[in-house]
Amino acid sequence: MECKMSSKIESPFTYHQEIELTINDITNLGIGVGRVNNWVVMVPFVLVGETVKARIFRNHSNYSEADLIKILNPSPDRTQPYCKLFTQCGGCQYQHIRYDAQLKLKTQNIVYLLDKLTDYPIETVVSPAIGSPQIYNYRSKITPHFQKSRNQKPIREIGFLQYGRRSQLVDVAECSIAMKPINDQLSIERYRIRQYNSGNKKKGGTLLLRAALEGVRTNPKEVVTELVGKRCYQFKAGDFFQNNPYILPVFVDYIIDQAKGNRFLVDAYCGSGLFTIAGSDFFEICLGIEVNASAVQWAQNNALINNLKNIKFKLGEAQKIFDTITFSSMETTVIIDPPRRGCDREFLDQLKNFSPNKIVYVSCDPATQARDLNTLLAHSYTVTAIQPFDLFPHTRHIENVVTLSLHL
Repeated sequence: MECKMSSKIESPFTYHQEIELTINDITNLGIGVGRVNNWVVMVPFVLVGETVKARIFRNHSNYSEADLIKILNPSPDRTQPYCKLFTQCGGCQYQHIRYDAQLKLKTQNIVYLLDKLTDYPIETVVSPAIGSPQIYNYRSKITPHFQKSRNQKPIREIGFLQYGRRSQLVDVAECSIAMKPINDQLSIERYRIRQYNSGNKKKGGTLLLRAALEGVRTNPKEVVTELVGKRCYQFKAGDFFQNNPYILPVFVDYIIDQAKGNRFLVDAYCGSGLFTIAGSDFFEICLGIEVNASAVQWAQNNALINNLKNIKFKLGEAQKIFDTITFSSMETTVIIDPPRRGCDREFLDQLKNFSPNKIVYVSCDPATQARDLNTLLAHSYTVTAIQPFDLFPHTRHIENVVTLSLHL
């Protein structure tokens, strides 16, 4: 995939100048880093140790960006991508890397981020990332996009953003990381969109394909059911729920195992109740807190359908998340699983004031997690376990679980 953004800074390389360099590192965004005369050059779809030919497309004040032209000396960890659209579709970054090497790379990135972004020493060793039992056809939800028809012409691209582009789509007839029933339904949806939308002035949009016990659903408001371990969860098809059911039971079991050891559990970003309900066998009381009213209703429903009596859910106000908790903080574990942006300062201040005995921090963005850890480490917490989980094979994304204990 060639990025066609021209360089406004004309040094140290000219636009489209071809260079050779050796790759020394891979960033947590999945981009290779090499140097030419001590000048940093960023190149995608490469591995550490490879010598490559690259074409410069942009100079910045302290580094340059380049397209990969040719692998001159391939790494033994390089493999043939499964998807023909790899390097064109922006959905995957690592299909060219053997899966065991992907796990090592993601583990190393966790180590690097914790070392770079935390102000306090962390003595706990990062455990090797736990891989997904299924590395292709694992996603239970995808959301392809399409743009409006232009000049009465049929809609062409129904898919995902092209690599390196902000708005241009690549047409995806089949996604190699989506579950097979989703791909079967995708062909039907693509035909429907082209028949209905081509030639009119309607805007583009986004499709939803969610695989659940009921089959593949495309209506975001339809209720679907997911089974995780022995527990049943219902939610709307368009709502957030972890999208890799193959690794999800192991992921949830680990988080609950880390949380155990106290009488009470607080799930502070509970959503539809995944961790709250999973912890019901191990705590006297499990309390789920959520600021989204619809999610609280689904969580309460999930407690009912699982016939659980020691679970409560409450709609929390952002300013008063912990105010109505009556049980002892020293007998409480708090699980936090915030959105990608991490926890806001107000929440972290409330969490510090509550001072639970143990915190299990689940994150889909280790960079914002590392930032938040600074606040907790400054407040008498120590890290006792760090465990990455690869819920998203062949992408740069990784879930990281950090366990903290209060040190008085």
